[in-house]
Amino acid sequence: MSGVEIRELEAFLALAAELHFGRAGERLYVSQSRVSQLLRSLEHRIGAPLVERTSRRVALTPLGESFLAGLRPAYDALRASVDEARAAARGMGGVLRIGFQGTVDDGLSRAIARFGDRHPECAIDIVEIPLSDPFGPLRRQEVDCAVVLLPVAEEDLVLGPVFSRQPQTLAVSARHPFAARESLSAEELAGCRLIGIAGGAPDYWRQAQAPGLTPGGLTVPAGPRVNTLQEGLSLTAADRGAMLLCRSTAEYHGRRDSLTFVPVHGLPDSELGLIRHRRRPSAQASAFAETLTEAVAGTTGATEPPARWATAARRPGEKPVLR
Repeated sequence: MSGVEIRELEAFLALAAELHFGRAGERLYVSQSRVSQLLRSLEHRIGAPLVERTSRRVALTPLGESFLAGLRPAYDALRASVDEARAAARGMGGVLRIGFQGTVDDGLSRAIARFGDRHPECAIDIVEIPLSDPFGPLRRQEVDCAVVLLPVAEEDLVLGPVFSRQPQTLAVSARHPFAARESLSAEELAGCRLIGIAGGAPDYWRQAQAPGLTPGGLTVPAGPRVNTLQEGLSLTAADRGAMLLCRSTAEYHGRRDSLTFVPVHGLPDSELGLIRHRRRPSAQASAFAETLTEAVAGTTGATEPPARWATAARRPGEKPVLR
């Protein structure tokens, strides 16, 4: 490394992000002149300019662009290693904030109870996250991990375990023509308006929860979009559209007289997965992932295979999972 200091690298990264010496200094809590000094030192060690400076603008040189492309992932990995070591050193104290979508099923409840028994020194907060924003709370550090509907294809998130595989049902108003049916085929979804998901969730994720086409290619009419499960159920009860739900969620809400839940054949099963942030490791969240794996592995059945860890992010078009 020829004596390169981490502060020099941080100054370069801040300047590359801000393209302004003053704002880079504010990000690092140092003066503008200190940023300039650190950058000159780094350029001296490298042997060529990384930044072009004029009275009007700051820009990266071609070498600076190339250096940034290699430095950013290496710096993120280094920082993640340090954060992980710090988290391990702190142990299991503090608070574990677990986000969830919809309802907390039996497998998740067992895992939470088991984690609490194992780590009584760690407080547990259960946080409901919006249906329309499955990944945002984790990225904004509002939770340490979250149980969300699949698919998950986000490079900054770690997925696993994957569990709670459930057949699909269609929630309809008790007044809807489908309410009298024993079951439906996936192609019959073309005969109803399907309630979709609003908000900032990725397109591939929203399409998985409310597909625009049947497996056979028929168009599924789009209904209103909602932010929460309760909004969707209320609109469904008012006969404003129909909503796909997994069997366990349908059973939980089945006591409502205004709603009927009809099994749908020919759709991929719904699945849940635990997600954590790749670059902000948490010893508590890692321990909970292990506990959840153990809890759901002992409760498998014909419609719920053993929990597994995803070895790679699921990509759009790769077995979309609906709920």
